[in-house]
Amino acid sequence: MKRRDFIQIAGLGAGAAMLPFPMMGNTVPLEALLADGIDVKQKKVLADVGLNAAKSAGASYADVRIGRYLNQFVFTREDKVQNVVNTESFGVGVRVIANGTWGFSSTIDVTPDGIKKAAQIAVEIAKANSKIQKEPVILAPVQSHGEVSWKTPIKRNAIEVPITEKADLLLAANAAAMENGANYVNSALFQVNEQKYFASTEGSYIDQDVHRIWPFMQVTAIDKGKFKSRQGLSAPMGMGYEYMEPDPNETIEGPGGIKMFRNRYDLVADATDAAKQAKEMLSETTKSVEPGKYDLVLEPNHLGLTIHESVGHPLELDRVLGYEANYAGTSFATLDKWKTKDFEYGSKLVNLVADKKQEGSLGAVGYDDEGVECKEWDLVKDGILVNYQAIRDQVHMIDQKESHGCCYSQSWNDVQFQRMPNVSLRPGKEKLSAMDMIKDVEKGIYIAGRGSYSIDQQRYNFQFGGTVFYEIKNGEIAGMLNDVAYQSNTQEFWNSCSAICDESDYRLFGSFFDGKGQPSQISAVSHGSSTTRFNDINVINTGRNI
Repeated sequence: MKRRDFIQIAGLGAGAAMLPFPMMGNTVPLEALLADGIDVKQKKVLADVGLNAAKSAGASYADVRIGRYLNQFVFTREDKVQNVVNTESFGVGVRVIANGTWGFSSTIDVTPDGIKKAAQIAVEIAKANSKIQKEPVILAPVQSHGEVSWKTPIKRNAIEVPITEKADLLLAANAAAMENGANYVNSALFQVNEQKYFASTEGSYIDQDVHRIWPFMQVTAIDKGKFKSRQGLSAPMGMGYEYMEPDPNETIEGPGGIKMFRNRYDLVADATDAAKQAKEMLSETTKSVEPGKYDLVLEPNHLGLTIHESVGHPLELDRVLGYEANYAGTSFATLDKWKTKDFEYGSKLVNLVADKKQEGSLGAVGYDDEGVECKEWDLVKDGILVNYQAIRDQVHMIDQKESHGCCYSQSWNDVQFQRMPNVSLRPGKEKLSAMDMIKDVEKGIYIAGRGSYSIDQQRYNFQFGGTVFYEIKNGEIAGMLNDVAYQSNTQEFWNSCSAICDESDYRLFGSFFDGKGQPSQISAVSHGSSTTRFNDINVINTGRNI
């Protein structure tokens, strides 16, 4: 599948539009995909070969990552399975410091000789690089973990679930949408398993088994030459196939009767709603929004993308320092703002936290890709900017002594670097539901799901659309709206935050293919929040003058 085709089908945000479709590895039969790889004892022996070779060649530090990356993608349209793709990638990456400079090399030759050669090449590269490096690499200290392991706490390995079961579910959802008025339906299921082994000269040997899943759907209705589409309200998750098994206790009915999903997803029910809502968007009774100032009530599946772009990316320290300027911009949240300790990123209600441990999230792992145990830390506390996202060779730049544990590589043959952890908005402390929140709104709009967006090169001025929009009038839902997008800047937007629902409404949004770096890499990251209100935000009509 070509990049353009995939983006049109998936409507991905959060950086994916800049990337080729990440089908890493060679296409393989399912039987080969499920075959066992080498065991942990063998990995340790091979890793030690690489570490010893690097030290013998003059490295002051080295780490070895042995990775097996499995992917399975199932695509359907209406009553047909379009494609089933299985890929596998297996190899070794060796990263070193020699003469105070980084070097990296990788190989598919997972043998003692192959790994030894890769380590020697990495050292040669580091020594060559050192001739032009101005300052030596400074690594924050890290605890030696010895031999440890971590695994995503799944109940069913999605890749092991029979293809027929997955295809039948997707086709059942398509049929439900068609029966309820849809003209076209695309659905897909993405499944990823990263089997990663990390070893370093500092004494850590870490084996991890990471699982992620994402059901995607887009439903389109046509009437009198016009069409409207509604994407599924699923969230990519760090879970197994159990996410696809509906649980009424994990379904929330939101304003306008929209079904929202937490730790389980009902694909057929969502497809049914999607078709009905796509038809309602085409109805003559559905108004086109009048531009102006509105109070916005944003549900988590929508707000997650706004968090991603206006908080997650601008608080990456390498972006703040200008390292990403040529690819995806810098950041308005410069070090001088952080140093004052009084920069008002948002209102006092706004508490934004970074973490790599939240169960069910896409970013959840026990240890990052340079052997740092993952943790949680504050980025914005009571509205004030208090920290960034940084890794071992960065934290000294902000006078800190411990990595935040957010280093990641998309594959064994890519060098690891700073990537966004899960970045989430803490729920409100007082009991408050979405319907309670709406009762206080005289003129507003409720927005669910994600849509098109744009943000400037400093992650400051932005525009966001959504999937479904409902007018709020005098504290009540007054009907569906079309053509809605809101404009603001990051600081103005987060300072307009006036209410946050409690933890009973808390849910995750996710970006399965978030892009960064040159050469570009993808990563997966979640953003949690509860339904949140923002006062007096400028809304535009996206359907006029076209």
